[in-house]
Amino acid sequence: MANLAISDELLGTLVPIVVYWLYSAIYIAFGPFHNYRLHSKTDEEEKNLVSKANVIKNVLFQQAIQATLAIILYKVMRNEDAGASESRSNSLTVIGRQFIIAMFVLDTWQYFMHRYFHHNKFLYRRFHSHHHRLVVPYAFGAIYSHPLEAFLFDIIGGALSYSISGMSPRTSIYFFSFATVKSVDDHCGVWLPGNLFHILFNNNSAYHDVHHHLCGGKYNFSQPFFVMWDRIMGTYMPYSLEKRAEGGFIARPIKRAK
Repeated sequence: MANLAISDELLGTLVPIVVYWLYSAIYIAFGPFHNYRLHSKTDEEEKNLVSKANVIKNVLFQQAIQATLAIILYKVMRNEDAGASESRSNSLTVIGRQFIIAMFVLDTWQYFMHRYFHHNKFLYRRFHSHHHRLVVPYAFGAIYSHPLEAFLFDIIGGALSYSISGMSPRTSIYFFSFATVKSVDDHCGVWLPGNLFHILFNNNSAYHDVHHHLCGGKYNFSQPFFVMWDRIMGTYMPYSLEKRAEGGFIARPIKRAK
C-alpha cells in the first residue's frame, strides 16, 4: 500500500486544478440566477471576445504546463532544502504565519507584474490583452491568459510565495487551493449575499470587475487577496454596488479614469 501513496508535492500540484473546476462548477450552477449577476447573461455572450470553448482549451493547456513545471520546481526546492520540511513546525500558529507571508509575497509580485503588463504597450498588446478578451469575467475563465503571462504571474509568483514563506509541501496544498478558490471567486461575475470572500476581502468579484471595465484598465491591479498596493500606489478605484433595474448588480466606478 505504501507504493500507492501520493506525495504532498503531487497533491499540491493536482488538488488546486481539481478545486479550480469544482468551484467553477458551483458558479455555473448559479448561472440562471440572474438577480446576483454583475453582468447580464446577454452581455457575457455578446461582449466577450473569445468563445467559452477556447477558454476551456486555454485553461486546460495552461494547467498541464503549470502542473509539469510545478512538479519540477517542487523537486528542485526539495533537493535544495533536503530534510528541512521534516523539521518544520506544523502548528496552526506557524501555518497561519506562513499563509500571511505567502499572501503578501504573492500579492506584491502579482500587483507589480500586473501593473507593468498594463503600462507597457507591447506586453499588454502581445500578452495581457488575452485575459481582457473576457470583458465580462466568469468563473472558469479566471486563469485564461497567455501561457507566458501565466508562467510569470502564477508559477514564479507561486514559487516565490512558497519559498519565502517556508511552508511545507503539505501546507502548500491548502494555500494554493485557497488561492485558486479566491481567484475563481474574483472572476465569477456574481455577487452572492453572505459570500465570505466579499465579507473578509475588499478585493472581490466586484472590485476586480471594475478592472475589467473599459475605464478600469489603469486601476485595481491588486490580486488575489488584498487591495493595499492599489491604495499605496494610487491605483485604487472605488465603486458603488447598485441594483440593476432588469435584475442583478452593477459595480459602478466612482473615480473616472483620466
